[in-house]
Amino acid sequence: MSALADQGPGRAVATGIDLEPVSGRKAMDRFIRLPFALHRDDPHWIPPLMMERRAALSPAGNPYFRHAEAAFWIARRDGRDVGRISAQIDRLAEAGIGHFGLIAAVDDPAVVAALTDAAESWLRERGCREVLGPFNLSINEETGLLVDGFDTPPMLLMGHDRPYLGGLIEAAGYRKAKDMLAYISDDPELPAGIRALVGRPLPANIRVRPLRMAEYRREIDALTAIFNDAWSGNWGFVPLTPEEIDHMAKQLKPLINERLVWFAEVDGEPAAFAVCLPNLNEAVRDLGGSLLPFGWAKLLWRLKVSGLGSARVPLMGVRRKHAAGMTGGLLAFLVIAAVRRESAALGLNRIEMSWVLEDNMPMRRIAEAVGGRAYKTYRIYGKTL
Repeated sequence: MSALADQGPGRAVATGIDLEPVSGRKAMDRFIRLPFALHRDDPHWIPPLMMERRAALSPAGNPYFRHAEAAFWIARRDGRDVGRISAQIDRLAEAGIGHFGLIAAVDDPAVVAALTDAAESWLRERGCREVLGPFNLSINEETGLLVDGFDTPPMLLMGHDRPYLGGLIEAAGYRKAKDMLAYISDDPELPAGIRALVGRPLPANIRVRPLRMAEYRREIDALTAIFNDAWSGNWGFVPLTPEEIDHMAKQLKPLINERLVWFAEVDGEPAAFAVCLPNLNEAVRDLGGSLLPFGWAKLLWRLKVSGLGSARVPLMGVRRKHAAGMTGGLLAFLVIAAVRRESAALGLNRIEMSWVLEDNMPMRRIAEAVGGRAYKTYRIYGKTL
């Protein structure tokens, strides 16, 4: 099964909308750039870096395609690009369920209907009985459509959509499958009760430590083992593969600060972790998607000299054998407290914890106990084919 599967011929629908399968770099660049025009009057949208998007959507640049196949379309009307969508099948996800993603369109139900129809037809032809999305491209990458919280820019690796798009997707026959929440904390100081909890003497068998950069690859393996164990029972879970772990380790290394990645060990075994990453979106917000000719200099200056004020905790987990008891809560608060302390010391005072499933009440309680408030909602939609 090829990674980029046959997408079929372009189709003209009754509304005068042409659906053009994406093939080749020029078409893919149009596909990537389409939201630039849709969001040109949105002060909170942040243009992605073209080089990063090309790599993410390329079988050569994204190990996701080792276990998945995808197709991409651009909707055109009157010679103008007016929408885009992807359809994908992940062989590590539940059998019979296909995904759509990367959806963007003008405010026109006919355009969204044509796009979703193309994705659904492609998935139906390949035996899918249900479609979920948006996933851009995997549940372990950008996930969900923003349906609440349009008044602030997105953090690193989080999406930002036009307010009308959710209604257009629903008009095409989709219904909510699951909501995911992003929590924000603007106070570098933890609540007094949490400070008291983590300030107590630790049991002799528990130790909290930062990432060991000299053993970076081994540390990433430990982190991934906890992640795959901690989240294995969650809705929609897809494990990270060894190839994706290698890719992630290389991609994130320039952003990793050992002061912002913490482990809690129990009896010498890594049992919990939290990763905090500087909000790269804050550094690239005005670069127009390109690092040329002077974008590199601006990016490096902001990352290394002027500094950033915000960060995101995209990964956190506690091994399942510890999670249910008192130890699990303590481990979670210990790594969060360490991350919060060090991020404040680095001037990172606005911290997002995301994403959290709406029905993951233990994680929601932890996020709220450390002072977080839900400020953005991302929605996964579903439809029976």
